[in-house]
Amino acid sequence: MEVLKYDLLILGSGLAGLRAAIQAAIVSKEKIRIAVISKLHAMRSHSVAAEGGIAGVLYPEATGDSLDLHAYDTVKGSDFLADQDVVELFVRFAPEELKFLDHLGVPWSRTPDGRIAQRMFGGMSIPRTAYAADKTGFFIMSTLYDNVLRFENIDIYHEHMATSLIMENGYVKGFTVLDLKEGVLKVFLGKASIIATGGAARIYGFTTVSSSVTGDGAAMSYRAGIPLKDMEFMQFHPTGIVPSGILITEAARGEGGYLINRSGERFMSRYAPQRMEVAPRDIVARAIVREIQEGRGFIHEESGLGYVHLDLRHLGEEKINTRLPFIRELSKKLINVDPVHEPIPVRPTAHYTMGGIHADTYGHIMFNSTDYVPNLWGAGEAVATSLHGANRLGSNSLAECVVWGRFTGESAARYAENASSSLLEVSSTVEEIFKREEKRLFDQMFKPELNAEDPYIIRQELWRTMDTYVYVFRDEKGLLEAGRIVRDLKDRFSRVRVDDKSRKYNMNLKEVIELGNMLDIAEVVIVSALARTESRGAHYRTDYPKRDDVNWLKHTLAYYTPEGPRLDYIPVRITRWKPEERKY
Repeated sequence: MEVLKYDLLILGSGLAGLRAAIQAAIVSKEKIRIAVISKLHAMRSHSVAAEGGIAGVLYPEATGDSLDLHAYDTVKGSDFLADQDVVELFVRFAPEELKFLDHLGVPWSRTPDGRIAQRMFGGMSIPRTAYAADKTGFFIMSTLYDNVLRFENIDIYHEHMATSLIMENGYVKGFTVLDLKEGVLKVFLGKASIIATGGAARIYGFTTVSSSVTGDGAAMSYRAGIPLKDMEFMQFHPTGIVPSGILITEAARGEGGYLINRSGERFMSRYAPQRMEVAPRDIVARAIVREIQEGRGFIHEESGLGYVHLDLRHLGEEKINTRLPFIRELSKKLINVDPVHEPIPVRPTAHYTMGGIHADTYGHIMFNSTDYVPNLWGAGEAVATSLHGANRLGSNSLAECVVWGRFTGESAARYAENASSSLLEVSSTVEEIFKREEKRLFDQMFKPELNAEDPYIIRQELWRTMDTYVYVFRDEKGLLEAGRIVRDLKDRFSRVRVDDKSRKYNMNLKEVIELGNMLDIAEVVIVSALARTESRGAHYRTDYPKRDDVNWLKHTLAYYTPEGPRLDYIPVRITRWKPEERKY
């Protein structure tokens, strides 16, 4: 058993993980040893795919923006399920993080007078989304990665996939980690840990996210006894390109692009007459699906998917080339559509996980409403600090990653500096968990069996189920059917086979491990959605179409049991803004 020991372990190498590593190195004056563990090469983390921008109040005197306005937009966008103290903390630190990134060297798009340019995004009442053309995530990731490399106390473990949390007496000792290159299981022990493994939208087939976004950190935490919060709130981005689902950034609408149906009608006037296409994503997504359901959309001949058109032609070639070059490139390469001359076919696509590992205001992971995991933090999409509530506003996610990367990097580093070295001891619990995990991965999954299940058939069935029954609109009948199917898939997964018997770079094994994580997460999403008998934000029940603040102004906590998720609830924290009807 190979054991690697560090003061701080950071699981995940996207924006949140890299920002946490930098902050931990800075506050500890490079005296603690830090490991960043990524199942990909770090620079292939999904954060590079973020396109449109990052929110923050930068020039209030010039633009009329304010922290209060950003906070109110976020709370209203969340359909009043956000914890408002978390939102107020977020808007206060977001501008500092944008300036920090500027100092590190992010190549922002700029105004003629040299200021960082900001554009309109859905649900925001003023242009406050800073951007670098339409490749913002890639440029911020490149900048953070370059800066991480200058710290000698940070080691990056590329292509190392964590498979389980090692818990002992309520503390996280570390992780079992599969070295994909060598095909061996290792143990990483740390005095403190941060989980920043991203979301779980790959439980859907039609999605914007890469194949790596499989909810690994959330699933491991869930199975280790840590609850997942608000998982019924999965965001569907309105404009996924048809037929692949790949993202057409909200910046396209922020720059003036609009949606039209089969009659050439700009239909958002029916659903959000004041904000039109820059209404929040949940409202625009439902409007598109309504148009398709009521026969005013198009049908894609090959896939059978319904869609509407996103029209950018009126923006002109120069503006598209300057502000949206990646969107033009994507459209031309993927579907042979040049948005300078033709509209883009789009429909809502699974995009962002509003829920995640239960965490407090500063990203400290919790067992319940009062008890903490003493040495575990989380940042980014993997956790739910309750910033986004029932619906995230576009461009708040990148800011969330760097703000909570900073918070958790600092807190975890402080903890590690003073923590006992006994956390790094190889105990009998560590040995037992390692042996159990090694047996699960290399004996049970590799073992040839008659009637063993094909993981890729199970994955296809999972995607079909989620795309059909747990999409933009849900109801009890569909959710019950989805729950029945996923329980059956989990049973079949217990007999799954790994056909590739090699150890090195065994992608077959990696994808089977990811499938197990996705099945657990999907079950939590379905059970949480079935229980919430109201419509709020991205969770819309056709059989309960109204928001119900009397009974459902509360967060869902889902705990693992062998029989399926057990649900509990904790209240939403309201500080300044009483719930009101959302009108846009």
